Amino acid sequence: MYFLWPLLFLHVSALKQQTQEGRLRLVGDVLSSGRVEIYHDGQWGTICDDGWELAEAQVVCRQLGFPGAISATPGGQYGEGSGTIWLDDMNCKGSESSLSECSFKGWGVTDCTHKEDAGVVCESGKNMTSNRQFSVDNSLGLSDDLGLLFDSGDGCDFTVNVQDISEQAEFAICVHRLILMIYPKLYITNDSRNLTVNVSHTCHPHVSAFLRYLYTRQIDVSTTSAQCLHQLAFIFGVQKLMEDVGRAFTLLLPEDSTFRTQVSMYEYGIRTGDFVLQENVLQYLSWNCEFLISSPVWSTISFHMMDALLQRSDLIVKDEAFLLEALEKWIQDKGDEISSDQQASLLNHIRFLLIPVDKLYDMQFSSSILRQNHEKLYLTGLLRGFQFNALPFSKIRNQMDNMSSEYLSRIYTGDEWSRSINETTIDYPYYNQYRHIQSNRIQSFSTPAHPSSLYREQKVQWQAQVFLRAHECSNYGISCTSFPVARLYGYGNQNRYTSTIRYSNRLILTCKNEDNVFYVQDFKNDIAVVPNNSSMDLPNPCPDDYSFRFVVRPEYI
Repeated sequence: MYFLWPLLFLHVSALKQQTQEGRLRLVGDVLSSGRVEIYHDGQWGTICDDGWELAEAQVVCRQLGFPGAISATPGGQYGEGSGTIWLDDMNCKGSESSLSECSFKGWGVTDCTHKEDAGVVCESGKNMTSNRQFSVDNSLGLSDDLGLLFDSGDGCDFTVNVQDISEQAEFAICVHRLILMIYPKLYITNDSRNLTVNVSHTCHPHVSAFLRYLYTRQIDVSTTSAQCLHQLAFIFGVQKLMEDVGRAFTLLLPEDSTFRTQVSMYEYGIRTGDFVLQENVLQYLSWNCEFLISSPVWSTISFHMMDALLQRSDLIVKDEAFLLEALEKWIQDKGDEISSDQQASLLNHIRFLLIPVDKLYDMQFSSSILRQNHEKLYLTGLLRGFQFNALPFSKIRNQMDNMSSEYLSRIYTGDEWSRSINETTIDYPYYNQYRHIQSNRIQSFSTPAHPSSLYREQKVQWQAQVFLRAHECSNYGISCTSFPVARLYGYGNQNRYTSTIRYSNRLILTCKNEDNVFYVQDFKNDIAVVPNNSSMDLPNPCPDDYSFRFVVRPEYI
């Protein structure tokens, strides 16, 4: 589902006197289009339309939190601005995170008039997710009378002035200075009389509820209010509320198949220092890494996001060679934006040891950009890959203790290592039909004992099963208390390798007719019980209609 990822996140400034250099705003009749204005040297100014094309519009719209741009509008279509024309002869690649990162003549250097003020039309993403709601209660015995005190306003001695970014809408709320003095980020003293908070007009309805939380530590959060409440908590320095409200963002993660929302969330988490939000987004993008790579957003993600992704072992991809190819494409798209040192840092995260030996052989003769720029590092990776495939693990283990992630498998979904079961029907009128359906929920397959060429010809037999009812479990001597239940167990030669190899297998859940992953589950004693909505980090979009993918993950021990 396409929807507006927080206009407010990038529309919001903390305190008026702390307005950030390079902020943007749209001046027009609707939120998603208008004349583009940029803040520099203490004042707002406009941008000349010379060189103003879709790439520049994309940067503007993403910086403002929209999914993307529909068009770049020239020639004062949204009226003539006033003041300085700050930017001229813009030249963006389209992947920049802010407009001021693009090439231009220089601040205030222009030969334009305001008749050439540039504008944009952004994707509005009007289809919002349903307005789910939950309560946050950090009151720890605080008296309800504090909430009544806020409601009455009796004895209030401090004014919070609330403005929107265009300063065209304003209202004031009277509060008690002593309450705000608890939050050091605000720098409130006994002499302070007022505070100006500049937030998007969209957030104004939620400010009163947020201020009341400062008294009571209780608030109701919905998916539509969460974005505003998180931003206000960031402005005021209320760390606990930021973390609690961040849970609501997980409800938004599966909603945008373009991944623009998730990437914006991560960048916002970086700016606000919300590590919980960063981890939630990275986990979801790791689970859906293969689809992220194939999306247009892949070429736009930042270096620090790429660096964080490549260090994870929960990336779901076909194989490590596929990930290396995706990294090379990303570096090629970024061009000079990524330094040589950054390229080398990212290349160090590729697990050459887990690339199949036949692909390692072909890579010797490649002319990829990473090999051209970092031949020594690239060839060292190939050499270590060949060593890993040719030598017993006991021979090379001591040299790998400090680099253990090199030989830890990610979640590789190539046909060699995984199987899918899509049949989850439980309504069957006839016994023979039941037996046929149940058989579709049982699959036998084999994998190599380990990716190393020493073990590739030694096969392990596996059986994958999905149980939907108690008697199906009991038929196999298993006691099940909730459903569905997945089982993946090895037989035959598996026990031969228990002293050398362990299997950290995974169950991947998607909806039957969709690709995006919404949950990944470990197997404990060969069993994975699919949790319900209340115990999942993400909402379950398709209860009773899963597609199960069983992934075998061998690791040396």
